[in-house]
Amino acid sequence: MRRSVLVGGAAVVAVLVVAAAVAATRSSGPVAAPAPETGTTTITRTTLVDVTVATGTLGHGPEQELVSRLKGTVTALPAVGTTIERGAAAVRIDDRPVVLFYGTLPAYRDLMPPPAVPDRTSSPAAAPAGGSVGADVKQFETNLKALGYSGFTVDDEYTTSTATAVKHWQRDLGLPETGTVELGRVVYAPGPIRAASHVVVAGQVAEGPLLTFTQTAQLVTALLPARSASLAAVQTKVTVELSDGSRAAGIVQSVGTPDPETAASAAEPMVAVVIAADDAKTFTVPGDGAVRVRFVASTRKDVLAVPVGALLALAEGGYGLEIVEGGTSRIVAVTTGLFADGRVEVSGPEIREGMTVRTAR
Repeated sequence: MRRSVLVGGAAVVAVLVVAAAVAATRSSGPVAAPAPETGTTTITRTTLVDVTVATGTLGHGPEQELVSRLKGTVTALPAVGTTIERGAAAVRIDDRPVVLFYGTLPAYRDLMPPPAVPDRTSSPAAAPAGGSVGADVKQFETNLKALGYSGFTVDDEYTTSTATAVKHWQRDLGLPETGTVELGRVVYAPGPIRAASHVVVAGQVAEGPLLTFTQTAQLVTALLPARSASLAAVQTKVTVELSDGSRAAGIVQSVGTPDPETAASAAEPMVAVVIAADDAKTFTVPGDGAVRVRFVASTRKDVLAVPVGALLALAEGGYGLEIVEGGTSRIVAVTTGLFADGRVEVSGPEIREGMTVRTAR
């Protein structure tokens, strides 16, 4: 009898325990997570590439200002979106063209030939100085030659022969044939430009910026944390993920610097990285212009690697792998290297390519 009662009491207790468990499950309190399922994988030899991904936009790159160095009235501006090439008018001041030439050295002075030869009776000490000499002369003459003018040598010396060619060029533009290039008559850009916006309108005095311009090619402008700017040195190759899902090869064209006014208050100062396409056609895609740029942070070639989920934290510190061999398994300590794209480099005296290891699914 006593045994039966005890058994019956145990059954009652068991029912109460089950009921309590069900009630706990239905309550709002936390429930212990089930143990993760596991599977197996293989140690493979591969190349790991760690990348930093930055967001960006597809457009024509940063805008620059075209600033007037001539006095007068703005009489014509190119329509927004217009492409301006070498020898064409970027703007017109007093109905005379301000001409675009290609180069990186800004115009900073008049370019002029040597003065006329003095009378032979003059003393040697009175001989006149020569014409303009310098890198800006060579830059100008290179452009003049590219436009088809000849009769002079392209070098850093502005000679009377250069002045003769300049007079022909001035006549073709409807300018006074002085043989001297006045400061402001020519503006320089690395290549063709695209009119982006107007700062003034026709009829205003030509003072300061007149319009903004960009490059003509499609470019990507990505924002990268300033601490990672070393990943984007000029000429660095990158991969651009376009809005249509395709990928295109690109190369870093320029890297900006943090804006001093915002860098002090920003939690993470950013720099603008301008990227050109290896093939210009690949950057011409439909969409909103949003892109992602992959910068390579580090690369490890010919290393052994496993999924990160295969790593085990060891009680004595460090990491290990559970090696599966036949029907048994054992834990082996490993040294970890580069983590990239969900995989990790592993090494150790007992680690070999092709081994089977336990991993979380």
